[in-house]
Amino acid sequence: MPFKSVNRPIILGVVGDSAAGKTTLTNGIAMILGPDKVVTLCTDDYHRYGRAERRKLGVTALDPAANHMDILEQHIQLLREGKPILKPVYNHAKGRSEPAAYVEPREYVIVEGLLGYTTRALRTAYDVKVYLEPDEDLRVKWKVQRDTALRGYGEKEVLASLARRAEDSERFIHPQRTFADMVVRFYPPPGNSDETGAHLNVRHTLRPTLPHPDLTPILEAGVKKGLRLELARDIDGKPVDVLEIAGDVDDARVQALEDHLWNLIPEAAHLRGNVGRFYDGTDSPATSHPLALSQLMITYHIVKAALGHHAI
Repeated sequence: MPFKSVNRPIILGVVGDSAAGKTTLTNGIAMILGPDKVVTLCTDDYHRYGRAERRKLGVTALDPAANHMDILEQHIQLLREGKPILKPVYNHAKGRSEPAAYVEPREYVIVEGLLGYTTRALRTAYDVKVYLEPDEDLRVKWKVQRDTALRGYGEKEVLASLARRAEDSERFIHPQRTFADMVVRFYPPPGNSDETGAHLNVRHTLRPTLPHPDLTPILEAGVKKGLRLELARDIDGKPVDVLEIAGDVDDARVQALEDHLWNLIPEAAHLRGNVGRFYDGTDSPATSHPLALSQLMITYHIVKAALGHHAI
C-alpha cells in the first residue's frame, strides 16, 4: 500500500571516501524500499577525465575540478523535479567514460559517491544526508579487496593510489562530514583487528538536524548488551547522540530493536524484509547485524521524509 505524501522523489545522499562501504549500504537500503522504486546515482559517473588523463594532468578523482559538478547539480535537481536525465557512465574497470544512459526518476533516489556534499546546491537537494567514515585501516583493507577483485588493480597499485590520494581525501572528502545528518563508522571490535565483515562494530553519530527515532524504550527495557545510546560531543564540540552497536549483539536484541523501529513507521510495514546482506572477502553472502540496523535506521528517515516529516 502506498504511503508517500510528498509528491516528488525522496533523495538520500551517501558520501564517503573510496571503499568506505557506500555501495554495500545503499544496496541494502534499495532492497528494503524495493529495487523497482529506487534509482541510484553514483557520482563517480561524473568524472571529467579518464584514468590516463588524470595521471597526465596530475589530478585525482577526488578533486571536484576533475568532475562535472555542475552537471551533477543539474541532474539531481531534475530528478528531484521528477524529470529524466541523460546520465554519464564511468567504467572503473577500463578507467574511462562510456555512452550515457537514460535515467528516469523513481519514488526514491540514492546519490552515493565521493563528492555529493561539495556544493551548496547539492547539499540542499537531499532529504537525508549520511556520511561514512570507517576505521581507516579497515577502509584500506576493503579498498585492496575491492580494487584487486573488481577493478583490475594489483595490491601495490592500490596502496600507491591511496598514498597519492591521501592529501585530496583530507582536503575534499573529509570536510563533507560536517554536512551529514548521520555519521556511520564501522570499526573492528577490541582485540580483533583482523575483522572486516559480519562482526564489525558500528557507531552512529546522530546530529539534531533530523529528529532521530526514540530508542530509549528498548534500552530501558533491558536490551542493553551490545547496544548503547549516549549523549556526547562531536569532533566539532557540538552535542550529538551516539548509538553503538556491537558486532556480537545477539539475535534477540537485534530483533527487538528492528521491531521497535518498524513500529515507529507502521505506514511502511510492507517494506519489511531481509537487511544486512553483503559479500565477504571470499565473495560469499553473509549477514551483519550492525549493517542491518544501520540500513534500517537510514530507511526510517527516508520513510519519514516520504511522509513529509523531514520536508525541505
